[in-house]
Amino acid sequence: MAEAFIVAATRTAGGKRNGKLSGWHPADLAAQVLNELIKRTGCDPALVEDVIMGCVGQAGEQAVNIGRNAVMASMLPESVPATSVDRQCGSSQQALHFAAQAVMSGSMDIVIAAGVESMSRVPMGLPSTLAAKNGFGTYMSPGIQQRYPGVQFSQFTGAEMIAKKYGMKREELDAFALESHLRAAAATKAGAFNNEILQVKVRMNDGTETGEMHATDEGIRYDASLQGMAGVKLIVEGGVCTAASASQICDGAAGLMVVNERGLKALGVKPLARVHHMSVIGGDPVVMLETPVPATERALKKAGMKIDDIDLYEVNEAFAPVPMAWLKVLGADHARLNVNGGAIALGHPLGGSGAKLMTTLVHALHNRGKRYGLQTMCEGGGLANVTILERL
Repeated sequence: MAEAFIVAATRTAGGKRNGKLSGWHPADLAAQVLNELIKRTGCDPALVEDVIMGCVGQAGEQAVNIGRNAVMASMLPESVPATSVDRQCGSSQQALHFAAQAVMSGSMDIVIAAGVESMSRVPMGLPSTLAAKNGFGTYMSPGIQQRYPGVQFSQFTGAEMIAKKYGMKREELDAFALESHLRAAAATKAGAFNNEILQVKVRMNDGTETGEMHATDEGIRYDASLQGMAGVKLIVEGGVCTAASASQICDGAAGLMVVNERGLKALGVKPLARVHHMSVIGGDPVVMLETPVPATERALKKAGMKIDDIDLYEVNEAFAPVPMAWLKVLGADHARLNVNGGAIALGHPLGGSGAKLMTTLVHALHNRGKRYGLQTMCEGGGLANVTILERL
C-alpha cells in the first residue's frame, strides 16, 4: 500500500472570542489557509483532488458544507471538490485521516485536510441550541434516552469525573494550566511558531481592519500566575475545574497537504512527515473525555511501539484533567507533552484544532530534530483519534 506524506502544514494564530479574527467569515478565513498550502508547495491548484474540512458548529456562516464554501472563496478552481467532517473536537484530525486514507488507497494523489471554527461568529453548541429553541428537537433521541436514562451528556461533568477518578486537586490543575501559558509564551518569544503561522489581517467583529497582521496567538497570558488562577471561580460547584484550567474559546483555521508517492513526484517537493499510524475508537460517552487513554494504548499496540518510542506528544488540553490523566496512565514523559503549550493557553477552535495541533506537531518535530510524534484528542460522544507521525 502507498504511504501518506505531509508536504505542507500551516495555521492561523488563535484569536480570542470577539478578538482579532472575529471579523473574518469562517469560509474566508479557511480559504486563506488553502491558498497558503498552494503557495508553500507550488502546487498547481487544479491538481488538488479533494478538500476535507473539519468543523463542529455547522450552522449559520459555517453551514451548507463549509469545506466547499472555503474552496469557492479561495484560489482553487471550481473543479476541486470538498466535504465537511464533524467528529466533534477531532473533526480536522479525522479530516487528516480521511485524506491519508484516500492517498494510501491510490484513489487520489493530492488532498488537503483542514479545519476551521469561528467561535465568535458561530457560538459553541449553536446547531443544537438554535434548533431546540425553535421547536426542532434535540439530538437526544428516545433510543439514546432509553440506553442512558437520566443522563445529560456534558464535557464539564466529564472533566470533573476524570479529576475525581484520579484524585486531582484544583492546585494541581492550576499548576498544569500555568505551565501551558509559560510554555506557549516561551515558544512565542523564541519564534517556535513562526514557520507554521500564516499571518492574516486583523479584522475585528464589527468588520473594521486595524492595518495590523495577526501573527501571534492571542490567548497567551504572559503574566499568568498561580495566585491569579486561584481567584477564578469553579465551573461546577464543588468541583475542581475552572476556566483557567480549561481550553480557551478560539477562532482559527489550519490545514495540511497530504500526498502519496505519485503526488510527491507531481509536486517535486520533499515531505515533512509520514503518517505512521492512524486510528479512532469510541468509549464511555458520559465520562466522554477519557478515551484518549485507551485509544493511545490501542494505537501503540497496533503500531508495535511503546510510549517511550514517541519523542513528542500533542494531547489536546480541553480541560487539564484530560492530558494529566493521559500522562499518569500511559507513564509518559511530561517533558515531551505539549512542549509549546496547549489549548489552555493557545485556544481550542473546536473543529479546527485537530489540524492546528498536527501543524504544531510537524513543525515541533523539525525544530527539535525529533523523529516520532503522537497526537490524540478527546471528542464529544466519548471518541478519540490517534495519529503517529514520523518526521522526514
